[in-house]
Amino acid sequence: MASGATLKRSDSIAENMPEAFKQRRYHMKKCFAKFVENGRRIIKLQNLLDEMENVIDDATERTKVLEGLLGDIWFSIQEALVIPPHVAFAIRPSPGFWEFVKVDSADLSAQGITATDYLKLKEMIYDENWAKDPHALEVDFGAFDVSLPHLTLSSSIGNGHNFVAKFITSKLSGDLESTQPLVDYLLTLEHQGEKLMINENLNTVAKLQMALIVSEVYLSGLPKDSPFQNFELSFKEWGFEKGWGDTAERARETMRSLSEVLQAPDPVNMEKFFSRLPTIFNVVIFSPHGYFGQADVLGLPDTGGQIVYILDQVKALEEELLLRIKQQGLSFKPRIVVVTRLIPDARGTKCNQEEEAIIGTKYSNILRDVTTKILDIMEGKPDLIIGNYTDGNLAATLMANKLGVTQATIAHALEKTKYENSDVKWKELDPKYHFSCQFIADTIAMNATDFIIASTYQEIAGSKDRPGQYESHAAFTLPGLCRIVSGINVFDPKFNIASPGADQSVYFPYSEKQNRLTKFNPAIEELLYSKKDNDEHIGYLSDKTKPIIFSMARLDTVKNMTGLTEWYGKNDKLRSLVNLVIVGGFFDPTKSKDREEMAEIRKMHALMEKYQLKGQFRWIAAQTDKYRNGELYRCIADTKGAFVQPALYEAFGLTVIEAMNCGLPTFATNQGGPAEIIVDGVSGFLIDPNNGDESSNKIVDFFQKCKMDPGHWLKLSAEGLKRINECYTWKIYANKVLNMGNIYGFWRQLNKEQKLAKKRYIEMFYNLQFRRLAKNVPIPDEEPQPTEIKPVAKTQSTGRQVSQLSTLQFLL
Repeated sequence: MASGATLKRSDSIAENMPEAFKQRRYHMKKCFAKFVENGRRIIKLQNLLDEMENVIDDATERTKVLEGLLGDIWFSIQEALVIPPHVAFAIRPSPGFWEFVKVDSADLSAQGITATDYLKLKEMIYDENWAKDPHALEVDFGAFDVSLPHLTLSSSIGNGHNFVAKFITSKLSGDLESTQPLVDYLLTLEHQGEKLMINENLNTVAKLQMALIVSEVYLSGLPKDSPFQNFELSFKEWGFEKGWGDTAERARETMRSLSEVLQAPDPVNMEKFFSRLPTIFNVVIFSPHGYFGQADVLGLPDTGGQIVYILDQVKALEEELLLRIKQQGLSFKPRIVVVTRLIPDARGTKCNQEEEAIIGTKYSNILRDVTTKILDIMEGKPDLIIGNYTDGNLAATLMANKLGVTQATIAHALEKTKYENSDVKWKELDPKYHFSCQFIADTIAMNATDFIIASTYQEIAGSKDRPGQYESHAAFTLPGLCRIVSGINVFDPKFNIASPGADQSVYFPYSEKQNRLTKFNPAIEELLYSKKDNDEHIGYLSDKTKPIIFSMARLDTVKNMTGLTEWYGKNDKLRSLVNLVIVGGFFDPTKSKDREEMAEIRKMHALMEKYQLKGQFRWIAAQTDKYRNGELYRCIADTKGAFVQPALYEAFGLTVIEAMNCGLPTFATNQGGPAEIIVDGVSGFLIDPNNGDESSNKIVDFFQKCKMDPGHWLKLSAEGLKRINECYTWKIYANKVLNMGNIYGFWRQLNKEQKLAKKRYIEMFYNLQFRRLAKNVPIPDEEPQPTEIKPVAKTQSTGRQVSQLSTLQFLL
């Protein structure tokens, strides 16, 4: 292969490595000698590059070494294991694809190895006896998925629902016998003792097809808006039950979809038909940790964004269920129950009440005593169970397995990627974080669930350079405990992307003057422009005619609020064009219990002084009233300002969604979820949080253009709103999730034998491994306080881990 050659996806890295090394043999021999001289260790890519820089001190020569094929391989390395005289590499050429290669430092020969062999080498660094133990516990969930289809392209990861529809289509294609499983499934549909769709008179494909022909002809002769009651008796005679539609037109459309599925299945009609099936009426949502309530809970330990997410989710799901049930011609009422903890010491909240109605809904409740109540409330089994976070997902797994119900899981944030080498260092970290328990619980729930809901692609499979949160569970080891040789496969069709929205009754465009919450205007005017410092705001804005750039987030390193402040302070052009308003944290570091937040508070004060920001900068303390926050976004839009989200990494970016909903042009980090939300230069702007000068100049460029052409601001505002309404609303989310529930409900029936085998394997692992670990987790009051361990990227309070794992003890 020529020196200018590059690596193709189909190429074997192990086979190409010797050729790549051969081109730069002298330098690579020196580099490998450097790698092994310090003995056994794990080296990340940046450290490899740093050590290479020490060996090849000439920058031009170093650049030449990393050109072409060798560069393609080298920059795909995620980590290296040094076990002299060998160095093993975990190489990720593209999202979801991994290769493991062992290189002999003496002669640079390369050998491809399995994930299992790679994990054993990693264990040699931390627990050599365990690594060499032939009876060490290996866990292989992938062994049960060999017969199931998987996606094959990185770009298709997260499109599980569409893939399943295609696979079902192929499985039902052919003779009548191939389609019989669908008829059998339709025969099982009922609710509260009432048969739905078809009865036993239509128990074969041939009978059903004939009846569909007769009924379609009959319906075509009726007025389109004829109510179902007008033809219910005729339907009954032919073997049809309720559920086809509330009018003749809708019933005919549903029947035509089924006819086409039975005659010549195609994925589009398959998805359309399943989206109309009356299969989901009752939903259980688990969110056990934290203070889950509707008032006076934000700001309490481990309580924040997940509350907003789930309450908005419930409202959207109930609204969509009501619409679907009406369109199906049914009169049932949906029930949604959010299951959480009953907390006797409720700190002035309602978390000590067994049951609480959810505001803004008719048929949804919070339930804090699940064991005896849930079946009574729903008058039967739920149709869909959704878990949230580690504890909620495991609880959902246990209930779904017990009741035989379709299950979905939502991780929100997986801790494993946030702490470097947290798997192999579990013994060191367990006294405080209980990672062994948490990682195993996460892996169990991922494998047990019918489908997984992620907010973004990067949550599943990361980016070109960074593995996804789920992807990090593909293969990992907890030395001395178990070796997960196949944890979760991101090409599994259970993975789906359904991005949440923002409550559009709260976060709506600034231009909707008739809906504006003007009662907040005096308070917001004082919040933004009062020149007096107090407990709610410090600093002031002397020129009220200037637009405001605005940011709102926690004060921690990753959110990078001090970074934005420094960008602003250093850029004179930006300061001349706009004011800066920051919302977040406390002003007094002694009021915080988080060391990182305390440091950021001190840094913010130092920046205000260093850059003499008074008159151009306003710092507002953290705000919890979402209605006033919604109006605050709109007031910033009134100034023709912008929202800036400068995080070093952002898993999703809910504030980005909120700002764009309100019509604010938005600048957001290119690291994480916002890169999927914003189309750069069209519906907003992506900025590099690691290049402050470039990012601040991008903001300058926008406001200079707005100054020359006021229509430029309006165009970006409109494009942002268009993007939100096309992709990021709760209605879109609810529609996607219920469609998933429908089609995966049938999918689990098609694969019930495989699912049962895997279920038994999971139960064994749960009973023999997880229960023992969970019993050893001390209750919060007994928590030991070891030395602080610094995370790779800022996680939320460790109270989340304590809260989650304490909850898990009650599941045993």
